Amino acid sequence: MDRVAIVGASMTQFGDRDAWLLDLLAEAGDAALDDAGVDGDDVDHLYVSNMASGEFEGQTGVPNALAHDLAAMPAHTARIDQTSSSGGAGIYAAWQSVASGASETTLLVGGEKMTHRTTGEATDVIASLTHPVEYKHGVTLPSFAGLTARKYLDQYDAPRESLGKVAVKNHENGLDNPHAQFRKEVDLETVLESPIVADPLRLYDFCPITDGSAALVFCPESVAAEYTDDYVVVSGVAGATDTHVVHERDDPTTMRGVVESSNQAYEMAGLGPDDVDVAELHDMFTILEFLQSEDLGFFEKGEGWKAVRDGVTDRDGDLPINTSGGLKSKGHPLGASGVAQAYELYQQLLGNAGDRQVDAEVGLACNVGGFGNCVTTTILEQP
Repeated sequence: MDRVAIVGASMTQFGDRDAWLLDLLAEAGDAALDDAGVDGDDVDHLYVSNMASGEFEGQTGVPNALAHDLAAMPAHTARIDQTSSSGGAGIYAAWQSVASGASETTLLVGGEKMTHRTTGEATDVIASLTHPVEYKHGVTLPSFAGLTARKYLDQYDAPRESLGKVAVKNHENGLDNPHAQFRKEVDLETVLESPIVADPLRLYDFCPITDGSAALVFCPESVAAEYTDDYVVVSGVAGATDTHVVHERDDPTTMRGVVESSNQAYEMAGLGPDDVDVAELHDMFTILEFLQSEDLGFFEKGEGWKAVRDGVTDRDGDLPINTSGGLKSKGHPLGASGVAQAYELYQQLLGNAGDRQVDAEVGLACNVGGFGNCVTTTILEQP
């Protein structure tokens, strides 16, 4: 089976955008096609990663409308919804379409329009992904995060400051990302004194509500050179799920979807955790960076916080994590986040990340839906 290459990528400005979803998707899609040197009518499959266009904006049929706006008819279109891991699921779907031979050129565009809703309204839309019984009792993802963070800190004797250092690190990285929503430094004192949201987590432990879009162009590696000399290869990709009801898990500090999806992706790529040079993790909450870094095999269980403390995950550390600024600084437009993770790795592996650049030949992205309910792990490599 021919390997699958990414030959074009783009990302819009993330933040509070005046544009509506379809405009954001068209902006990213058009830029990715231009980056790849591909015309719209050369696209065989067009996928849109999006969680809640109907709930947020009252807009449905988005992929079909986007095909029209990008002059991509008569491409097959589909919307990929896997909650906040829709972007990663879209990468998996796009990879499958090319790897299977069904499509020679596939465009994936992920996006969400959220900021026109109040924080309460947006939180309620996102909380609808929880189990109906949990949702009925007012359970939200921040409450899961707070409970899990408390258990992690107690179980592994981690100081509260360790969570704050994730936020400080990712905001520092976001300074050098021109697409990031928040391009400002924060110090540890500011993080630790910000308002409590779900004890022990405070305001700066959470990512913002965001508008934005990102896009990728996929084709068989055998024809990638016809488009460009600068491309990356999807060497491993896999998805997995965990229990829908979080309290049914044996240990909420272990995200089984991360463990299973990464093991499959490593096996497919013929690589292991030690081979990864840079990673983009789903830090919707700071605690998730600890949990994912451990469940991906980068660090032993309960040791992730020490890696952050010791600078291992800094941009100049042994394993830079979230050089983009992560969801924490870059922003989290639900359907776009997983695609934007791959965009960052694409830039890093091609040496085009500017001031964020690290030395990397292998990158890993982990995109999480809900509180680990569903996960996609993707490994990208230089060819």
